[in-house]
Amino acid sequence: MQKFEFEVTEEKTNIRLDKFLTDEFLSILPEINRTKISKFIDDGLVLGDKEKIITQSSNKTKLGQKFIVTIPNPKPMDLVAKEIDFEIIFEDKDLLVINKPSNLTVHPGAGNHDDTLVNALLFTHQNKLSTISGEFRPGIVHRLDKDTSGLMLVAKNDFTHQILSKDLQERTVKRNYLAFVYGVMSSPKGKINKNIARHRSNRLKMAIVRNDGKNAITNYETKETFLDGFASLVECKLDTGRTHQIRVHLESEKHSIIGDQLYNSCKKTAPPEIPKETVDLIKNFPRQALHSYKISFVHPRSKKEMSFEIDLPDDMKELKACLKSS
Repeated sequence: MQKFEFEVTEEKTNIRLDKFLTDEFLSILPEINRTKISKFIDDGLVLGDKEKIITQSSNKTKLGQKFIVTIPNPKPMDLVAKEIDFEIIFEDKDLLVINKPSNLTVHPGAGNHDDTLVNALLFTHQNKLSTISGEFRPGIVHRLDKDTSGLMLVAKNDFTHQILSKDLQERTVKRNYLAFVYGVMSSPKGKINKNIARHRSNRLKMAIVRNDGKNAITNYETKETFLDGFASLVECKLDTGRTHQIRVHLESEKHSIIGDQLYNSCKKTAPPEIPKETVDLIKNFPRQALHSYKISFVHPRSKKEMSFEIDLPDDMKELKACLKSS
């Protein structure tokens, strides 16, 4: 079982305990939702000051309060090693830099125990991965959404995992993404600084909030525009790493990512002069056109600065070529 400790800061005072804890888990274990927090409280797994068992989800938080949450071990689930294609960009005794394909979930969860990156890593690196994230997430330091492709770090030992996790929290690991979006950003370069929290009514989504949630910062730059501004290629550099951050931030600026099935309120209708094949490709693009193309970090052991960059995957190359030639 795992234990987590949280302290109430000034901006988190006087809110319901179950909401406070849900928000705190958002960046570390986003699958711990409000329903699960309530069950932990009902089961006596949440301790307050002087390790007193908390019994009410509706208790209001107070400045300086500390809470300890114990997450019980999940029910036994045998993970299977499975041969699933992914590309290793770099490997040494401490870590892997991999290129995760789209349509691949990072770790096992409800409804998918066998077809994840973790299953693939168990096939290639059985007993050679860190254990800090638990038996169902060996080696996993950070994540990409299932349909986001590109570079990820994987830790091969706990020493490396601890340092990389700390560097991610301190924002010294730099991650750059490329996204094809509808329209053109109002400024060619800028920063989106908007808090993100779980959507109130749709638990699959995240949402922009003003006075709640987690601080999220995305720096962006428009790299290329297409079809008289119907679409553009945007580079995004993360200062933080919240769930769905780039997708939510871009949609909040009225520029949904092409192909995004969840955050698509800002899709544009193609003007009549755009060829039908281009319109069809955009309309039917099967996933969010988002790719983690660059990652930079300091190696935990050698302290050497390292940076890796990869090209767009084939589906996004095809999309770009079609946008340029139309």
